[in-house]
Amino acid sequence: MSEPIIYICSILYSWMKHKYNGAMTQIINTYEKGSAKVWMITTIGLIVLFACAAGLAVWMFMNYTDQKTNVDTKVDAAVATAKKVQADADEAKFTKREKEPNRGFVGPDDYGRVTFNYPKTWSVYVNKDVSKGGTYEAYLNPITVPPVSASQQFALRVVIEEKDYDKVITSYDALVKKGDLNSSSISANGSKGTRLDGNFTKDIRGSAVIFKIRDKTLTIRTDANTFTADFDALIATIKFNQ
Repeated sequence: MSEPIIYICSILYSWMKHKYNGAMTQIINTYEKGSAKVWMITTIGLIVLFACAAGLAVWMFMNYTDQKTNVDTKVDAAVATAKKVQADADEAKFTKREKEPNRGFVGPDDYGRVTFNYPKTWSVYVNKDVSKGGTYEAYLNPITVPPVSASQQFALRVVIEEKDYDKVITSYDALVKKGDLNSSSISANGSKGTRLDGNFTKDIRGSAVIFKIRDKTLTIRTDANTFTADFDALIATIKFNQ
């Protein structure tokens, strides 16, 4: 091959090499830039995904902790309530057992010999001696009997007075008409009487039964609704001589 031709071929080869090398370099650069951009986008996506996952995990943990706290609180409250209910039930059973067996109350023979059963945990105080006549008064109360007064509340009052039955009943008419007391009939020992329930005074709210005994009148009263159950059980055992 002649030298001129070799020279021309050499020039063409150099030109083509330069041209394609530049194109390849540009392609490589473009590929590298694209790869870097993809890598950056992927990295940012992973960071965002990780942040969302971490946030979700924190939210779920906080929600679980809150729910667990609420559940624990409710469980503790339910347990406390159950314990209180059980304690109250046990106390009621204990109190009931302590009251049994009942004791027997016996009034003066000359006043009809009134008898009834009352809880053994109650004490009795006879306020007046009726050996020479007058009004008989006895007071019953758990453990000890407080000083006697008109406003003092007692578990039970027993009064046998030398008053006509109808007059004693009439003395409560105003309170019955006013609605402070509710009047109903009751029977005991084969005799009919009157039961009163409600407010006797501003300090005394309870129940009373009134019976005629010969020329006298018997009134048995509880001064507080706390003793209603004991009162109802007690009056079911009332006996007296006519």
